[in-house]
Amino acid sequence: MSDKARIRLLMCDDEKGYVNVLANRLNKRGIDVTKTYGGGEAIQTLRRQDFDVALVDLKMEDMDGIEVLHIIKKMDPDLAVLILTGHGSVEAARQGVAEGAFDYLTKPCELGELVEKIRAAYKARKRA
Repeated sequence: MSDKARIRLLMCDDEKGYVNVLANRLNKRGIDVTKTYGGGEAIQTLRRQDFDVALVDLKMEDMDGIEVLHIIKKMDPDLAVLILTGHGSVEAARQGVAEGAFDYLTKPCELGELVEKIRAAYKARKRA
């Protein structure tokens, strides 16, 4: 990835404050973030735009993150999906990886670790 290439990230989480803060921090690190605040909104956004990586929260009000993962994989099988989960849902996140997610992170996560995983997912997609 050249320094000029910006990763297009679809972020899906129903915690608006968390999404807004994290999106700002990721933008400063060369990642273009499109924010969505639920699974349905993320799916609608994916119909209109192309992305390199998706970051999907496991527990949301409107849709479960695993359900969102399944729909994303039907729409764009090569899209790398990272699952965000709270500490109590690590087993469900592992299930997501078994069902096609690239990887998962527990919340709250270190920004550096998140950026590394996003970049790794981006590189894996480009090789696919």
